[in-house]
Amino acid sequence: MSSAALRQFSHRLQVATHGQGLYEITGPIAQWLSGCEVRTGLLTVFVQHTSASLTIQENADPDVVYDLNAFFRRLVSEDSRLYRHTVEGPDDMPAHIRAALTLTQVSIPVEQGRMALGTWQGIYVFEHRAASHRRSVVLHLLGE
Repeated sequence: MSSAALRQFSHRLQVATHGQGLYEITGPIAQWLSGCEVRTGLLTVFVQHTSASLTIQENADPDVVYDLNAFFRRLVSEDSRLYRHTVEGPDDMPAHIRAALTLTQVSIPVEQGRMALGTWQGIYVFEHRAASHRRSVVLHLLGE
């Protein structure tokens, strides 16, 4: 059992997106985490939006990102005849549905001061809208 006191840290990342797709944010998160001086803990990553989400996915082969984007376009049609919520454009309601099918937060263990991600894992903001946006991602670290 450790006698170290638990500490908390929080930070906001602003992520610029340029239309639908996955935007890797592993690097900026790792950089922030390295300055927190926490050896063991739990990192929560939360996106503050209803038309974007988060995912942990392979970051080695770009075909994975391409296929995920293509799959979600097929899964959730942008046909405005299917939805009542259409005032913000034909991609808005599909973006909400895609976000509902994915995650708004992920939790990642921290070991030896680093995220305990697998070899090929990266953290992504999954932008579901066609236009460019600035997405706010909140990081919260609890550890010792």
